[in-house]
Amino acid sequence: MRLKLKLKTVFILYFTVSLLGLIYALMQLGQRCDCTEHDLAKDRTISRLREKLHSLLEQTKKAEPTKPLKPPLPTIYVITPTYARLVQKAELTRLSHTFLLVPQLHWIVVEDSPHRTGLVSEFLSHSGLAFTHLHVATPHERKLQEGDPSWLKPRGAEQRNEGLRWLRENIRSQEGGVIYFADDDNTYSLQLFEEMRWTQRVSVWPVGLVGGMRYERPIVEQGHVVRFHTGWRPSRPFPLDMAGFAVSLRLVLANPEARFDGDAPMGFLESSFLQSLVTMEELEPKADLCTKVLVWHTRTEKPKMKREEAMQKQGLGSDPAVEV
Repeated sequence: MRLKLKLKTVFILYFTVSLLGLIYALMQLGQRCDCTEHDLAKDRTISRLREKLHSLLEQTKKAEPTKPLKPPLPTIYVITPTYARLVQKAELTRLSHTFLLVPQLHWIVVEDSPHRTGLVSEFLSHSGLAFTHLHVATPHERKLQEGDPSWLKPRGAEQRNEGLRWLRENIRSQEGGVIYFADDDNTYSLQLFEEMRWTQRVSVWPVGLVGGMRYERPIVEQGHVVRFHTGWRPSRPFPLDMAGFAVSLRLVLANPEARFDGDAPMGFLESSFLQSLVTMEELEPKADLCTKVLVWHTRTEKPKMKREEAMQKQGLGSDPAVEV
């Protein structure tokens, strides 16, 4: 039977050896004799006891159970398109506070701009997050004009593609991870990021307050997505909101042609990307088989600046040097 040793026993033995040595030394004080033989015997005894103590310590270490090593967390690469507007910094601030609570996250912020702006550069440098700051301007013919409804043209296609380009050029195909496209005006539960972290191909879940409905979601039967609960054109290849899926990094790196089509018809931007990566049968339902809402398509109301404009006409407007 294997002898199980306790650390307490080892320390008691060590203490006993030390105490015997001390007593022996005290007994020799004041005695006149030739102690050579006694010293040799004492040294041999102490040496044997030390060897025994060392052996016991080694056996104790071997007897201690070793904890299995946990696999490293895959990195979540979040691609966020953003553009200059009054609420931009407020939106990015709120979003960054969520991301700070998510372990192993890399934020790729892509400005719709011909250059990096000082506001976003300064914000990211103080965010406390691992980040990459990119920029690419949307062609004029693809931009929404004043008064256009938000659904008229696909938005953020160039910026998301720029984030994908950076990943393909800077991340090795052997590295695990997942890519998520998080707009800066949505609201995200922390649980959502743990749901998506171990995505193998494309994982999906419901999105709340989207498409004029309480939620849109994939319908799951026997563990597989079979159709979608949506109020507009459910026959689309992938009638999903941008916030409703995440993609394996390896899958994207293995398919360099996968990208968002900026000229896609209304509502088909997500499908233009996913069609070259996955089939509906391969989708991985998350969030308790797509029955829990963990992300909401919330949009900040555009601030009304009538009073500010009136004061500017009087020469009393807010100081533009104060960053909002």
